[in-house]
Amino acid sequence: MDQLQKIAERILNSIKANSSGTEEKTHYECEICKDEEWLFDIENNTARPCKCREVKLYKRIIESSGITEAFLQRNFNNFKPTNKITADAKAMAMDYVKKFDSIKNLRNNSIAFLGQVGAGKTHLSIAIANEFMKRNIGVRYMQYREDITRIKQVAMDEESYAKEINKYKNATVLLIDDLYKNATHRTRAGYEVLNDADKRAIFEIVNYRYFKNAPMIISSEYLINDIIDFDEGIGTRITEMCKGHIIEFQGQELNYRLHKAL
Repeated sequence: MDQLQKIAERILNSIKANSSGTEEKTHYECEICKDEEWLFDIENNTARPCKCREVKLYKRIIESSGITEAFLQRNFNNFKPTNKITADAKAMAMDYVKKFDSIKNLRNNSIAFLGQVGAGKTHLSIAIANEFMKRNIGVRYMQYREDITRIKQVAMDEESYAKEINKYKNATVLLIDDLYKNATHRTRAGYEVLNDADKRAIFEIVNYRYFKNAPMIISSEYLINDIIDFDEGIGTRITEMCKGHIIEFQGQELNYRLHKAL
């Protein structure tokens, strides 16, 4: 309640200052909530989050990760295709953004970039996220290796686990970068299998979003058949959600980073 009262006081002070006519008009990123991120009902002493809150939270997450500048610089303009498949991938990503409003509530509302290391999968994924941010569409960035570790570390604490995993389950759009990075091991027979703890956590996230028709942007070094082989339940859900928006890069000649370095 104290927090709500503080928010209310700031809003009231802002209103008084703006109505006095003696101060220069303040410019806000969000004119709806005056950058408070909450819409406060003084009469009923309640508050609800403004639509800008998720976008600003996303920006703060990126800022705290230490990759802000590089992240924000990844866009469609500076992704330069070096062959037909990277050109097709860029075209698919741009088309996905263009028609997102019409497909966001459908089953096939997600997109996946899979395969060859360095092919530009993360670049295109982030370019999509940045376009969404410009339109006030909230995106939660999940750097798979680091974030899944954080989820697994609190798995035995029900409250902490729910708080952590719900960030990814309930995001408007979830960007999973490098799905299954360092999440597999070799059996004695030589088969590559997904770690049980990773399987439980990612299934909970994907399954929840599957039934909620909640969009995902996915990048992974694994191809779609690999993802299905690791766990059919997870893999088939991802396949269905990304149907029509899956591109697979195969072959070192598609290493986009190598071309940029030459």
